Amino acid sequence: MEEIMVSVIMTTYNHERYIAQAIESVLRQQTSFRIEIIIGEDCSTDRTLAIAQDYQAQYPEAIHIIRSEENVGWRKNYRRTIAAARGKYIALLDGDDYFTHRKKLQMQVDLLEQHPDAGMCYTRSERIDEGGTTTIYPESECYTSFGEMLRRNPAENCTVVARRKLVERYYQTIRPEEHPEWLTDDLPMWLWFATEAKVVAIDCPMAVHRVLRQSVSHNPDYRKKIEFVDSLYDISLWYDEHYNESRMREELLTSKHNTALWVLSYNGSIKEYITRWHRDITSHKPLLRNIASYGLFAKKIGWRMWQKRG
Repeated sequence: MEEIMVSVIMTTYNHERYIAQAIESVLRQQTSFRIEIIIGEDCSTDRTLAIAQDYQAQYPEAIHIIRSEENVGWRKNYRRTIAAARGKYIALLDGDDYFTHRKKLQMQVDLLEQHPDAGMCYTRSERIDEGGTTTIYPESECYTSFGEMLRRNPAENCTVVARRKLVERYYQTIRPEEHPEWLTDDLPMWLWFATEAKVVAIDCPMAVHRVLRQSVSHNPDYRKKIEFVDSLYDISLWYDEHYNESRMREELLTSKHNTALWVLSYNGSIKEYITRWHRDITSHKPLLRNIASYGLFAKKIGWRMWQKRG
């Protein structure tokens, strides 16, 4: 039987409304090589598993389902699904996202085959919220250097194809399960790839990422939003320390501080704003000179007065 070139890793939980579109978008891929879909189903309480099993019955050679009798959580589900991959390359696609370009995998594999020093290829994506509003991500250029990626994650999960052996080495080397404070497993993976190999990008949207209201990365609760963004900066700070001699520490700490205060300038109490400001300057004194935080505080006062007047 022909060797599998790409394993599409699809983790899913309660994606009854979306899982069929995700699977179909992979089945419609036009490639010159064999693809497998590995679905990590984490004890959904809706019909996600039943829908996945229907597709598995139709495509038994292409679709494999990883499941257990109890919910294992996103991190373990992600890891066990990747561990089952057999392809030379791994493509990532959460169960609520989908591919849009029919030659996405072919184009990415071709690029990686042409550049053996490259470990990861990503594309732009379309972000669609539950109201139907669409934006292109990333909004600016497609960054590929380690330093640029420390500043901001340029790649949605659904756009990435990476060499499987590199992914396996990531888990052996970084051991993300030992970092429960990291609330995502994609940014630390991308950053490690950038220290080990080239990252290449295709400047074209080829997948859709759904921005759902109730998710770790997109949460209407401003405290949860701050917690997630703090985690992203903490990941970058860890990599900056371990792989970049902390050259960007000052910049990253300032961005982390300003991002949290920007959210708090619209949400929460004045006391909450001051508490976060004080906590940050206590742990890093140079932030006292950060003019932006005082401007955001003035905006906070003005915003609160406008709300009371309204």
